[in-house]
Amino acid sequence: MRKLLTSLALLSTLIFTLGLVMIFSTTSADIMSHETYDESYLRQSEPHIAGSTHHALIKQVCYAAVSLCIGCAIVKIGYRNFLKYSAPLLAVFTFLLLCTLIPGIGREVNGSKRWIILGGLSLQPSEFVKYLVPLYFIHHYLKIKREEFSFRHFIKLVIIVAVPIFLILIEPNNGTAAVIIMTLMAFFFLARIPFSYWAWPLLAFSLVVGIFASQLPYVTARLKVYLNPELDLKGKGHQPYQAKIAAGSGGLFGKGPGNGLQKLNYLPEAQNDYIAAIFAEEFGFIGILGLICLYLLLASHGFYISYSCPDPAGFYLAVSCAFLIAFQSFLNLGVVSGLLPSTGLNLPLFSQGGCSLMANICGIAVLFSIVQMNFKKIRG
Repeated sequence: MRKLLTSLALLSTLIFTLGLVMIFSTTSADIMSHETYDESYLRQSEPHIAGSTHHALIKQVCYAAVSLCIGCAIVKIGYRNFLKYSAPLLAVFTFLLLCTLIPGIGREVNGSKRWIILGGLSLQPSEFVKYLVPLYFIHHYLKIKREEFSFRHFIKLVIIVAVPIFLILIEPNNGTAAVIIMTLMAFFFLARIPFSYWAWPLLAFSLVVGIFASQLPYVTARLKVYLNPELDLKGKGHQPYQAKIAAGSGGLFGKGPGNGLQKLNYLPEAQNDYIAAIFAEEFGFIGILGLICLYLLLASHGFYISYSCPDPAGFYLAVSCAFLIAFQSFLNLGVVSGLLPSTGLNLPLFSQGGCSLMANICGIAVLFSIVQMNFKKIRG
């Protein structure tokens, strides 16, 4: 299993390093263009690196260093103790989710209230809630014997986790809410929770909501823009349209590192949700195929850890962490390719975003902890 841990660390590091290259390439070009660079803001928030093309790169590296410290703490604490702390941690971050909606505390960006300001730093609680909700459900599910687990127990747990999910929905942050719900559904399926508890009610609810939503002009307009971004090139369709141009212009081998054009303010904030489009433009189809393979390998390592783990808690936890990383990657790359509507989700370990990076490194740290605590049993 030492080889497994080494391989997991190397894959994570390689994805992160590629992401750093792309963050520097994208943000430095943005700054040098002087069209979206606000020098006065940088002088107030980061005076020691104001005007530097390395601003985003330095910030991402600092977040990575903090993330590694937190990850090491998780490994030292152990995933079983981490599960025990899931209830108070979820309570704290649910409160922080509520704070994002309070004027003066929460920060609104592009119509979404997902961030709070703490000591000059922004915090996005929903990134951590993605992992804490499955942790909480797994911990409390395993405290009850399977034969004694009833619909009453199920509803009680669902009501509790529905609170943070509801707060995420009204931010609004539909992509994150969808990721959490899908992760819970994967757990329900693996835990063999009866379909009558969740699958059929969810299907019925989805049909009702779908029929109702189809009658709303706002929803139908968004669907039209998703299917044909050209209908709203100055609004919601601008980023998907420019992302297609970026990915398509890369061809088979790409234009070469740093030679992409879409990052020059054609594709706004490309270092976040659409960074894979710039990567495809500069490294081509071969490059994006290699990136997809890295994520597949990373996910397969997580699923292999779960398969090899003799502890039910470790099994469910490893599956959840691997599924979260894999599903977020699938959604992000689906959006960039135009196959899916915009979700507002980062590409794990790759996109710029401190809280996203922290949460995903913590997820990988949980996988490390599972391997270390079960190494002797697995080897035997």
